[in-house]
Amino acid sequence: MNDPASRVKRPRAAMMALLFTIAAIVVVIDQFTKFLAVSLLEGQPPVPVIGSLAGFTFYRNPGAALGIGSSVTWIFPIIAIGVFVAILVISRKLGSRAWAIGLGLLLGGLFGNLVDRLFREPAFLHGAVVDFIDLSLFICNVADIAISAAAVTLVIVSLRGIDIDGSDSTRVKEDSYD
Repeated sequence: MNDPASRVKRPRAAMMALLFTIAAIVVVIDQFTKFLAVSLLEGQPPVPVIGSLAGFTFYRNPGAALGIGSSVTWIFPIIAIGVFVAILVISRKLGSRAWAIGLGLLLGGLFGNLVDRLFREPAFLHGAVVDFIDLSLFICNVADIAISAAAVTLVIVSLRGIDIDGSDSTRVKEDSYD
């Protein structure tokens, strides 16, 4: 059981478990907080928390970030499903904890907003995403924060030269010049 193939599979399986655990946690927290927002904030005036800098304001966003694309809402679930499939495909090479975390955050955030697009009003594939975290310049939700955190994580990991399989791409380039 100590052959190279089993040593590769164990970490990869652990990385896949980490990816899907993070994604599931993000979806659960996102959907729970959206449930609370619909129950407690819909139809209510904004609730300031840090003056006008941050608080809670209920908003059903039919578009993407900043409401862009509200006339073509059907495209967002298709894009999310495409990214979901891409994450599943590239996760086969997963060997890096940082990549697993980043992809888990991305998958969870995409799935959290996809649930809204599919099952919230006004209609299937046209559902408006529930946003409620008012950060003065924009209103977002937990899924949006997870997607943003994923972007930052994946950019940093890429800039550090860590490949999805856990190898150091800068090391490979340095070795090729020797």
